Amino acid sequence: MRTIVSRLIRFKSSITQTRFVSASSSSAGGRYLSTDSNKIDEPFNVEEAETVHVPPPPTEKLLVLGGNGFVGSHVCKEALDRGLSVSSLSRSGKSSLQESWATRVTWHQGNLLSSDSLKDALDGVTSVISCVGGFGTNSYMYKINGTANINAIRAASEKGVKRFVYISAADFGLANYLLSGYYEGKRAAETELLTRFAYGGIILRPGFIYGTRSVGSMKIPLGVFGSPMEMVLQQAKPLNQLPLVGPLFTPPVNVESVAKVAVRAATDPVFPPGIVDVHGIQRYSQQKSR
Repeated sequence: MRTIVSRLIRFKSSITQTRFVSASSSSAGGRYLSTDSNKIDEPFNVEEAETVHVPPPPTEKLLVLGGNGFVGSHVCKEALDRGLSVSSLSRSGKSSLQESWATRVTWHQGNLLSSDSLKDALDGVTSVISCVGGFGTNSYMYKINGTANINAIRAASEKGVKRFVYISAADFGLANYLLSGYYEGKRAAETELLTRFAYGGIILRPGFIYGTRSVGSMKIPLGVFGSPMEMVLQQAKPLNQLPLVGPLFTPPVNVESVAKVAVRAATDPVFPPGIVDVHGIQRYSQQKSR
């Protein structure tokens, strides 16, 4: 009797396993067996998911102040190469450079000493790079390097611009006293920037900037002596610490390096705010852009 009962239990167990295996294999083909072994359910009708059109992420719009100058033109070109929408504001307006990239920039004419100049130029702008600066009398230098940039920083802050990069200048020891208006203006603008853009303000302090400078139809290759000087003075970094004359050993930097770091600082949300010296510019320029 026990033998018969044992055989019945094994038989039922094998039937259950057979149903489970059949259900698994049948469901892969769109059908499955229900608990009622005599009934085969209809296959699932899976409708194709509806395509949702998601708009692309908003394009970064960069405003370059002084975009038709030596540094500013390289900044514009670098930004365009990075796929950004680029506009520029300067006193002369449209660049005189006969290069293809210049036609892709939206040019605005204005004076940063006038508070109304930036109103239209800042529409839709997400970041600003200021390359505005100049030389002259001390009062003039303070206005151009200080007041003009302070006006731009305040206007950008009020417009809700995310990031602001200012191309300032490295200290040159005794030269700071000879060009007091220049350096006092630069430092005043730096203070305003770090106050208004505590988390999105970046100050670049290059020394002598070399590269091919266009003056009318002429091209002046400043790199002929700038590049060798950079290589030599990079190895003389300890000399920067000498009192009074130390800053004179600040290495030059390529204009393309300055432009590359400026654009990255203006668009990379993890780029740290604050001051970047010459050595920092050289280091960042050698890193791959994100």
